[in-house]
Amino acid sequence: MRLPSTAHTSRPWRIHEIAHDFRLEDVWALPTPGGPDDLAHLVKQVSTGQGAYVDTRVGRTLFALRWKLGALFGWDKPGTGVGEREAGLRDRLPADLREGPRGPDFRKFTSVYQTHDEWAAEMSNETCRGVMHLGWVPDGNGGYHAQMAVLVKPNGLFGAVYMAGIKAFRYVGVYPALLRMIGREWEANAGERNAAGGGGTGRGEA
Repeated sequence: MRLPSTAHTSRPWRIHEIAHDFRLEDVWALPTPGGPDDLAHLVKQVSTGQGAYVDTRVGRTLFALRWKLGALFGWDKPGTGVGEREAGLRDRLPADLREGPRGPDFRKFTSVYQTHDEWAAEMSNETCRGVMHLGWVPDGNGGYHAQMAVLVKPNGLFGAVYMAGIKAFRYVGVYPALLRMIGREWEANAGERNAAGGGGTGRGEA
């Protein structure tokens, strides 16, 4: 479910002080009911499981088209990745976050930092820089779940036009399928979380 921007901006996330020049693009509630300490399980799932990839016909088509266009126009060429075109967000971290857990890199994302209730990972190419931020929040019923925020920093006019052009495709073909996949994998991994001592039901059981 898509959420208003205030669902992200009203919370005291550390990402606010680090990515202050990025624009908040979207905020989504993820179907990941759990206990107060379960963000680490979601981080592992996203970075290693199917929840990091939209495995639907529409999703596969969109991503295949994106990579072909990227190869044709050089959007993903060397020198455009995190820390290459300009300094990455890890260079902005205060000492406590820099010395704390970093979190896992995955696919085209470089992890920036991970705390008990936040994880941020960054990507960069010729069109824009982007941040995926996962925050672990109370659900109002004694349980917890994740919120995913997408922050972007377009590279010039072309980047801004590109982001506007793909917006409808993301809403129709990418995000709904991604959320369903995350929810299915989260449910399938419930036994593993319970064995590890986490995996609350979302109704106050941790």
